[in-house]
Amino acid sequence: MGNYRNFTLTTYFVAHATANITKERLEKQLDFMMKHLRLDKVYLEPFRAELASPEQVALCREAFERRGVRVAGGLTTVMRTPEGCKPKARLFDTLCYNEPAMRQKLREVSAFIGAQFDEFIIDDFFFTNCMCPDCVREKEAFNRAHGVTDGSWQQYRLDLMRRVSREDIIGPAKQANPNCRITIKYPNWAESYQETGYNPADQRKMFDRIYTGTETRDPVTTDQHLPRYLSFSLMTYFESMWPGHNGGGWFDTFDTHITEHYLEQAYLTAFSKPKELMLFCFQSLAERDSMYAAALGVQLDKLDDVLDHAGNPVGIPCYLPDNSQGEDNVQDFLGMVGLPVVCTPYFPENARQMLLTRSSAYDPEIVDKLEKWLRETGRDAIVTTGFLEAVQGRGIERLTSVRLRGRRVQVDSYRVEEAHRRGCLYPAGTKPVTIPVAEFRNNATWAVVKGVHDEESYGILLRDDYCGGRLWTLAVPDAFPDLYRIPAPALNRIRQAFPVNGVWLEGPARVSLFVYDNGSFILYPYVMEGVQRDVVRVHAADAAALTVPGRKQPIEPLYREGNEAVFELPVLPGQFMLYTVQRGV
Repeated sequence: MGNYRNFTLTTYFVAHATANITKERLEKQLDFMMKHLRLDKVYLEPFRAELASPEQVALCREAFERRGVRVAGGLTTVMRTPEGCKPKARLFDTLCYNEPAMRQKLREVSAFIGAQFDEFIIDDFFFTNCMCPDCVREKEAFNRAHGVTDGSWQQYRLDLMRRVSREDIIGPAKQANPNCRITIKYPNWAESYQETGYNPADQRKMFDRIYTGTETRDPVTTDQHLPRYLSFSLMTYFESMWPGHNGGGWFDTFDTHITEHYLEQAYLTAFSKPKELMLFCFQSLAERDSMYAAALGVQLDKLDDVLDHAGNPVGIPCYLPDNSQGEDNVQDFLGMVGLPVVCTPYFPENARQMLLTRSSAYDPEIVDKLEKWLRETGRDAIVTTGFLEAVQGRGIERLTSVRLRGRRVQVDSYRVEEAHRRGCLYPAGTKPVTIPVAEFRNNATWAVVKGVHDEESYGILLRDDYCGGRLWTLAVPDAFPDLYRIPAPALNRIRQAFPVNGVWLEGPARVSLFVYDNGSFILYPYVMEGVQRDVVRVHAADAAALTVPGRKQPIEPLYREGNEAVFELPVLPGQFMLYTVQRGV
């Protein structure tokens, strides 16, 4: 691949620097970067509100190429209001695409970049939030013509950005250079795409590649509050969307107040086996007071070694149809408590198991698809209470007796039925957790895990057997991080119902399990408040031992239970470890 065996290391060089940097300053910054990071490629940006001259583009290109770094182009679609135009009702200087002067400028810039580079990427400001009078007028005309009666922006913006993609970027760039390949980078806020015009369903048929934003940053103090597991799951979503065409994962240094939070973005992106790891941006890493470059350089070598032994990522497919939203990122919180979740925009009809959330209910045929899949495969599906609420009255009643009637309850202790109904555990929680009341009919649906409040218990994990298959309903807390407060014995029983490649995790929350199709898996405990050095147990079906790269002595099971071998493994926050299951008892 280049300087690393398992990925191409790339960085992004922003337009302000392209337009203004001197040769001397760039050489000094490159000295620092190449000391710590073995860069393979740079995306050199000529335009981000300002346009660099051809001479400056050439200066920067030559400096990188002398170091053996391949050069592609970049474009960020932000623009100041052109002189003589009315102010726009927009955020972040994203374009008003009903302003002719802005669209004309974008066409000129696209042609310029296309002529300069055989490849360029569009940064994730290629959306619209403008609600100026012109945009409101055009949206209302579109909605009237297409029967949209609720006044919403979604359908209009999806159509608008489809046209802008073709007319203002792809067309001009490829006219200037027919060999130019254009990549559209999608941001990390996937459940909001359709509201602002991001349209992967159509754009993946138009662009040459897609790319994935995997920035999660600090989930508490930033606007986006994204769970860190998203750095992995969103990569799997786009790889599933267009296999072989997801160019890589893009993360940055911003709003990462703890160094490990920055590094975790790199780890989880790498665990998805990307083609490229994109460091945004060169300028934030190249200054001598940046601690991130050196720390990342050390960890990239460790990741490269680990990925030598990892196959392709596999997991419980979470079905997120195009343009869907609901239960924002709940699948990532489930990943943070040890369920190996991967994502797909397609109904996973060939999967051994699946996860359906409220987003999945966007598919108008979802209940019929689920019923057919359970009946024909005899496999396991887990649905959230958000999904169940969204499909009540759409036929789900033939699969389960669980009903949601709007009640909520706080639980502070739990009843956990052990597998095969050998007995029950009664762990206490550390704090109350608010869950929806999933009412069910006794002996029609069975509650495997319950939450307890005073003299009443409420289903948390419920099971329905249907034509040989199993439908599991998970009562998701109102606040998704409250999943971390559910005690380990209750989480263990949830995980046990959904092993991947015969592997499941027994232990506390905030430890993720990443599973691969060659029998390997990675354990990663997050650097978070309350996460300490610990020991977890991993159950692996038909396992004789575990091996660790670089260690001669295999790890023997702690004990065996049926066809499972149980291994006791240490975990330390911020440290990842890969194990490979040796099959055959």
